[in-house]
Amino acid sequence: MKLQKPNEAIVLAGGFGTRLQTVVNLLPKPMAPVAGKPFLQYILDDLINQEIEHVILAVGYLKEMVMDHFGFQYHNLKITYSVEDDPLGTGGAIKQASTYANQEVSYVINGDTYFDVDLEALFNLHIHHKSLLTVALKKMKNFDRYGTVEIDQNHKIIAFNEKKYVEEGLINGGIYCLDKKIFYPGLPDKFSFEKEILEKEFINGNVYGKIFDGYFIDIGIPEDFAKAQDDFLII
Repeated sequence: MKLQKPNEAIVLAGGFGTRLQTVVNLLPKPMAPVAGKPFLQYILDDLINQEIEHVILAVGYLKEMVMDHFGFQYHNLKITYSVEDDPLGTGGAIKQASTYANQEVSYVINGDTYFDVDLEALFNLHIHHKSLLTVALKKMKNFDRYGTVEIDQNHKIIAFNEKKYVEEGLINGGIYCLDKKIFYPGLPDKFSFEKEILEKEFINGNVYGKIFDGYFIDIGIPEDFAKAQDDFLII
């Protein structure tokens, strides 16, 4: 049976925003104001434009601010909350949120990153390769803030490299197409998605990547948060 394109997404919206405390205080990072709106609103608007009907917001730190602002319905987008009473790490947050997903495959999006990705194209590659996890990749130049990702000619991820300065490379753009089966039995409630899933499962050949050249910004540091203020005035 052919899998249908997912109509739901998990958004990680529980970030502390430690590095943003100098410019944004007492707000969960995805609620940081960008050009007059919470950053998370741009992500939700994009999901609506891509025909997503259900979003699961993984919330923790100051969760009430997210819940009070968006409620359980944003335009025609149904919202479910996956609440972390204690921080679960990226892996634990996604694992818990996935229990609220109605489909076996869903999208996962970092709530502090905006990446202009064609979600249907990501899904098409995912099912073509019968992947458990497909990563949206972004080509960048002259950077040391991110680790790099390597893929072969069939889009299979063959390496995750530590952060270091590179003149050009692919980075993990923070958007995934994910099959629930990737959460194998025995995983703890709290774990790092990057360490326990990404960096282990690619060795088994279950992780693929697709390169997108759309707009990308991660507001996790003050410099890029400031840049977003100008960029989102015209997006």
